[in-house]
Amino acid sequence: MNAVNRVAITGAGIVSPIGHTTTDYCTALKKGQTGIGPITIPYAEELYQKVAAEVRDFDPAQHFDTRQLAMMDRVSHFAVVAAREAIAQAGIDFANGLSERTATIIGTGVGGQTTHDDQFRRLYKQGMPRTHPLTIPRLMVNAPASQISMDRGLRGPAFAVASACASATHAMGVAFHMVRSGAVACAVTGGTEACISVGTIKAWEAMRVMAPDTPRPFSKDRKGMVIGEGAAVIVLEPLEAAQARGATILAEIVGFGMSADAKDITSPDHNGMVRAIEGALTDAKLGAGDIQYINAHGTGTTANDVAETKAIRQVFREHADKLAVSSTKSMVGHALGASGALEFVAALMAVRDQIVPPTIGYLGPDPACDLDYVPNEARKMPVDVALSNSFAFGGLNAVLAVKRFG
Repeated sequence: MNAVNRVAITGAGIVSPIGHTTTDYCTALKKGQTGIGPITIPYAEELYQKVAAEVRDFDPAQHFDTRQLAMMDRVSHFAVVAAREAIAQAGIDFANGLSERTATIIGTGVGGQTTHDDQFRRLYKQGMPRTHPLTIPRLMVNAPASQISMDRGLRGPAFAVASACASATHAMGVAFHMVRSGAVACAVTGGTEACISVGTIKAWEAMRVMAPDTPRPFSKDRKGMVIGEGAAVIVLEPLEAAQARGATILAEIVGFGMSADAKDITSPDHNGMVRAIEGALTDAKLGAGDIQYINAHGTGTTANDVAETKAIRQVFREHADKLAVSSTKSMVGHALGASGALEFVAALMAVRDQIVPPTIGYLGPDPACDLDYVPNEARKMPVDVALSNSFAFGGLNAVLAVKRFG
């Protein structure tokens, strides 16, 4: 291997509110389909919030045996199914020692929330004296990474990354750096979240940042975010190794930038966003003019959308007016720790298929949000390099750059 490897993406897997496979997900993005609808979880009548982006018609019993089901929360169901698809698409064989040199790095913001909710209801509302004996293995934040490593027999470094809404992007960025440096020979990485539970939604209701109907990122009259769920996993390899085994190269990751605002736990600081975007460009050895598309963090909240717009303008200056910028949270909601992975696959789609996904629900410009947000319909256009932005509570920022291959 070279001292610095080019890093190829050879597989991608998805479980999302708009598709349970990568193909279905990308098709829905191109059509501008929404996954946002009425909340259908048990005890939903206890919620003021009535909509979310749920993964519907997902039956874990179709994917796991009885013993596995007993050990796993929904957050791990999503992660393992997405990882299986990504690895199958990559067509990679982990024999001959590759298993020991493959990292499994998965981001999640809150881990097994359905297990938390179920067991707290059992204890505090139903008056049960004890929780289920497998509560801890189900809810721990590292469970999705551990379950993937066990399911696929991956024996290299395996761990979780938790940085709120930037978790998946941090996880993929760390994996990218490890493959690029030669620290590992392969990485299975991404993010997962299953946070649509009564307790979690109640907590978000208390923050008063939720839209009553649908998010409208960057639009006038937007009223906030909508919670989503799902998982996205990608396979990363050194380009030379992938080519040597005849793998299909979906795209390359070429840069990763990170920063901390060090300012406020909930209010975004555009200066931190600027440092992360500039860090990704520097890491990729790219200039502002080399970028055609940004998959924005774009939550639909007033503060986030204005700060992100300001950061993009500060970094890209006059080129900002030539950028296509969209938020796929308008279709899949805000999947917290999984959002960066779902959005990165949308950016990957843009460079692979030369189609930029739209920002749906857009009603018109907000004076403080004055970029091209690809309103309501996907756009076929040349995209050589795209960025995927993730800006999290805690002031934790992460940005990945993905480049077209070939």
